Amino acid sequence: MNRTLSLIALAVLLAAPAAAEMKTLNGAGATFPYPIYSKWFDEYHKVKPDLQINYQSIGSGGGIRQVTERTVDFGATDGPMTSQQQFKVDGKILHLPTVLGAVVPAYNLKGIEDLKLSGPVIADIFLGKITRWTDPAIAKLNPGVAFPDAAITVVHRSDGSGTTYCFVDYLSKVSPEWKSKVGVATAVKWPLGLGGKGNEGVAGLVKQTPNALGYVELIYAKQNDIAYASVLNKAGKFVKASIPSVTAAAAGVKMPKDFKVSITDAEGEAAYPVSTFTWLLVYEKNAGDKGAVLKDFLKWMLTDGQPMASALGYAPLPDSVNSMVAKAIEAVK
Repeated sequence: MNRTLSLIALAVLLAAPAAAEMKTLNGAGATFPYPIYSKWFDEYHKVKPDLQINYQSIGSGGGIRQVTERTVDFGATDGPMTSQQQFKVDGKILHLPTVLGAVVPAYNLKGIEDLKLSGPVIADIFLGKITRWTDPAIAKLNPGVAFPDAAITVVHRSDGSGTTYCFVDYLSKVSPEWKSKVGVATAVKWPLGLGGKGNEGVAGLVKQTPNALGYVELIYAKQNDIAYASVLNKAGKFVKASIPSVTAAAAGVKMPKDFKVSITDAEGEAAYPVSTFTWLLVYEKNAGDKGAVLKDFLKWMLTDGQPMASALGYAPLPDSVNSMVAKAIEAVK
């Protein structure tokens, strides 16, 4: 009995240092990349069992706020921080692209599996100018489709959101009225509609609301089995969001040194027009050894992590961008 107790005590003593060495990184922000971030953090924990990365999927606006207040070790956003926002941060913030994704017009129309929309029509729906599914502008894009004579229920984000930023950035490029009346930001004053928190909230509202139209990141439409429309691109082709069409949108990108770039309404016949990079917000100078720990994860993300993106509906970084990010990571201290 005493021998058994001694062995248990020894095991506890041996385990104690291991438990004490467990490191944690805390992040918060965009819901858009949450599925791939969750996958990466779990897989990296298998590689580094002594590191736990926690992430709160609270929206890009929340991520920017927490980074500004330094209540997290890193943030995440799908809409780049403005110069004014960055000025409020104590220290330099790096915008590091991680993957690319698509924002899709998600809809709930019984019996209609192939909906086609254009940017100006989407803008007019969200402006409240097109209010019914039988509107001639929708019928013209979808010849032969029998739409219900029903009002369109618009669904949008209620929180600050990079998904919103991508969506309204696109609408501002294709609709002068949208640009002048609503504009581009992670949070805008919506002319009408129901608000849902996070991609999860919008997906849930669209799914449970007949005749609804909203916008979500591609993976949320797929995971929730929600139909999503093809969108008319700059080359005049209807394109459905997919990994190849998102990759095509980034094909001609000229990436600036700060990585803040928009690829909505991109050139190219195969390009999906509502595509975007998503970014991690990383402090250049970090407390203690957190910079080194974070840098190791970021290097893993660019190598072992990228091949995991496609299975979750994201496009990996183009090689040229991957190389630029690898160099930028070296500045993390």
